[in-house]
Amino acid sequence: MPTTTPTPPSADQLLVLLEVARSGRFTTAARSLGLTHTTVSRNISALERALGGRVLVRGSDGWALTALGERAARAAEGVAESLARLAADEPADPVAGVVRMSTTDGFAAYIASPAVAALRQDHPELAVEIVTVTRQAAQHRSGVDIEVVVGEPAVMRGRALHLGEYELGLYASPGYLERHGAPATIEEAVRHRLVYFVDSMLQVDDLDIPRRLLPGIRDAVTSTNVFVHVEATRAGAGLGLLPCFMADRHPDLVRMLHEDIHQRLPYWAVVHPESWRRPAVAAVVGGLREQMAEQQDALLGRGTRPPTGR
Repeated sequence: MPTTTPTPPSADQLLVLLEVARSGRFTTAARSLGLTHTTVSRNISALERALGGRVLVRGSDGWALTALGERAARAAEGVAESLARLAADEPADPVAGVVRMSTTDGFAAYIASPAVAALRQDHPELAVEIVTVTRQAAQHRSGVDIEVVVGEPAVMRGRALHLGEYELGLYASPGYLERHGAPATIEEAVRHRLVYFVDSMLQVDDLDIPRRLLPGIRDAVTSTNVFVHVEATRAGAGLGLLPCFMADRHPDLVRMLHEDIHQRLPYWAVVHPESWRRPAVAAVVGGLREQMAEQQDALLGRGTRPPTGR
């Protein structure tokens, strides 16, 4: 009986897989490539038949690559880079294309944004998509190249890189202190109300700080967004446990109990296996590290503002 020779994967199939791996969704990949959802699905099915196994598995946040899919995606990156060089009039800048990252609100605004702006001066074909969220790094998450998280991640897939640290301090507005008095001790601070994260929705163990530093303090305003913490504290809603590099930008915030209430937390970047080989991803990680180093004094609460309170 004659045997059927398997059909090798095509470049189109590999490029479709690469876009699905980067976006995590067939619909998003279809829009990016100018295809229909059905065409994307057919290309993935044909690629799996050609390779003899699954290249994608459905995760909680979209489609993620299998081990076979990671090998195919690496081959697809080579195809994409070769096509870019062929189409270019001059040698293509490898730091190009879209890099997708997730990170916290404050890091996105004050670290990632200036880092990307500086990179784009030398690499104008680079684009970075930033999704803001405060959560732990996932073992299987698709759709992002880089995750920046608070606290050291325990990941089996991907490479974890320490970016640096930042400090949290206790702040209040002058108007709030006039109305309620300035706490001189932790015991007095606990009798006030706190502005911080929603405890029931907090997904990062390292941010569960009030229970240690301010045991028993009750909530005033809680939010999943740290910019809400800053603005609620400025408005006089209560005492805010805030990142110093954000709070110290506002002259109408006073830091309280500096010697007693201070907590340093680390930022880590997790780069997923299928992304690490891309020069653009490596460049963004390098830019984040440079920005962390440049802002180290502000991140650690050592800015030009003198500490107020004890």
